[in-house]
Amino acid sequence: MSESSEDEQSSGPGGGGVIAVTRALHLLEAFNLGESQLPLAELSRRCNLHKTTVLRLARTLALSGYMVQRENGEWRLGPAAGWLGARYQAGFDVQNELEPALRELAQQIGESAAFYVREGNVRTCLVRVEGPQALRHHARMGEGLPLDQGSPGRVLLAFAGEPGELYEQIRKRGYHWSIGERESGVSTVSAPVFGMHWRLLGSLCISGPASRLPQARLEELAPAVITAANKLSYVLAASSSTPLQRQTASWHP
Repeated sequence: MSESSEDEQSSGPGGGGVIAVTRALHLLEAFNLGESQLPLAELSRRCNLHKTTVLRLARTLALSGYMVQRENGEWRLGPAAGWLGARYQAGFDVQNELEPALRELAQQIGESAAFYVREGNVRTCLVRVEGPQALRHHARMGEGLPLDQGSPGRVLLAFAGEPGELYEQIRKRGYHWSIGERESGVSTVSAPVFGMHWRLLGSLCISGPASRLPQARLEELAPAVITAANKLSYVLAASSSTPLQRQTASWHP
């Protein structure tokens, strides 16, 4: 079977996608945070695809502005990729409500703050504000992460009604902390954010290195995270347009 005909077929056991589209998305996802450009050979290695396939995909994406080839031959993400991310964030009213709340929390406690939403069976970092510390945890915005690893995901599960003793404890406390659960050496503490009628919108999280945030420090910071989450909940509930309301589950304390 030729490569072009293979691209036309659906991928996955249930035929849920087109291989060429999946490969193109993997190519866009190959760039790590802070990487401005990558050579073709590195893109080929990261995507586990032949260089000719990567080149064909990159040139196709470049036609729509999602990738750009530099003068030295290396590739970078194009302006269309930035606009796509901006349009995604705009649907959550980032500038007006989320980002200021995170910045205030980060300045108050001196650690990075982030807001996570649930997208199907994964959680996504929608907005992040870095703390002032030189040594800090870096999260990749937009990356799908497990719901059952790390405090942000556990909080989303708990307040969506997930059964089990752990989640019952989280609901009673109103927050959850974790150390090294998803990523070694990283500590987090998170609290839920609600909208109108106690509709779960997401989880507010602070994070940093475990060396600076042991269990005692996380529990000490938990009230500040809860307060910030409650304040953001009131702001979002009072807003006339709260597009964050995408969850179907509700929670009554």
